[in-house]
Amino acid sequence: MAQVDFRGIGKTYPNGYQAISSADLTFNDGEFVVLVGPSGCGKSTLLRMVAGLEDITSGDLIIGESVANALSPRDRNIAMVFQNYALYPHMTVRDNLGFGLKHQKVQKHIIHERITEVAEMLELSSILDRKPKQLSGGQRQRVAVGRAIARQADVYLFDEPLSNLDASLRVSMRAEITRLHRRLKKTMVYVTHDQTEAMTMGDRIVVLKEGDVQQFDTPLNLYHFPANMFVAGFIGSPAMNFIDGRILSSSDGSIGFQCAHGTFALPLDKAWSTALAKDVGRSVVLGIRPEHFYESGTHRLGRYAEVELEVDFVEATGSEAMVHMRIGDVSTDRVIVRDTFADLPAIDQKLSVAIDLAHLQFFDPQTQQSLLPPEVASVASTKDAEV
Repeated sequence: MAQVDFRGIGKTYPNGYQAISSADLTFNDGEFVVLVGPSGCGKSTLLRMVAGLEDITSGDLIIGESVANALSPRDRNIAMVFQNYALYPHMTVRDNLGFGLKHQKVQKHIIHERITEVAEMLELSSILDRKPKQLSGGQRQRVAVGRAIARQADVYLFDEPLSNLDASLRVSMRAEITRLHRRLKKTMVYVTHDQTEAMTMGDRIVVLKEGDVQQFDTPLNLYHFPANMFVAGFIGSPAMNFIDGRILSSSDGSIGFQCAHGTFALPLDKAWSTALAKDVGRSVVLGIRPEHFYESGTHRLGRYAEVELEVDFVEATGSEAMVHMRIGDVSTDRVIVRDTFADLPAIDQKLSVAIDLAHLQFFDPQTQQSLLPPEVASVASTKDAEV
């Protein structure tokens, strides 16, 4: 096993394109880290630099206790699973699993033992004599994973390994990879553009945008305490709602949020009021997740404020509904409410919904950075928060 350190790592191509600006990250020994972000954000480039498939322009990459910048891929003891599986079509499953070991000149009896162990681990024992064209997509993916595991590397890299599978196979395969990590206890770095994969698989997640690290944290901290509007909008499905407004103070000294169009106002509890006291009078962006709205009358009293919105359209998914709602008469200002409605609302119906005041987020409209320190948000989100 090995720790992976990025110390000011950067990547700029000869044409001047900067894929990674300067990354300072530490992946702990035995940790499952997910790199996530939209297409072109630099996540695969970062992974390929660990593998030695991309040169490092600046900074140092430390694997274990060694600087790996100048090491060839074969000298890094890294195993990689590619998006397209990269299986040899003329070889059997058995030969594909043992190819890396054979290339390393491992003794035949050890190769046999490792193939047998990996095949049992991934339920491949019954198909060892088949060739890739005789396998399903899920079986091919397990062979690709098995080939990497057979090498007993220090670090395992996964480059969007499930993107070619259908939805149901992706769910089962990500569970298999997660169980595999718990069993092997090896450092694993996993690239995906799917934030659901990232949230369900990673011990910690690196969120990237245009080559810059936006936040590196646990899944729950990314969800509850996003560092900026990009992270808040990228993590969570549907995405967080953003509403323009101002922080205002009342004659009694209390602090509240006033929607930009004057259609509603929200009181803030003591912890949030303290954090935003310096921001009275300034414009802010309120962030509220779709699941923190509730149908009026179904919520607990004490931490909620009711607002009236107008239904734009409804997406019913069976167990719940996504209700797209307009804020006042401004057609461009909408929010999505996610709840298990007793009766689906009608189009253009005015509907009273409750907002959970303990899960509000506030952002600077210019910098898009969060205005609430995590320790304040943590206090505000406790069950004892006062309104």
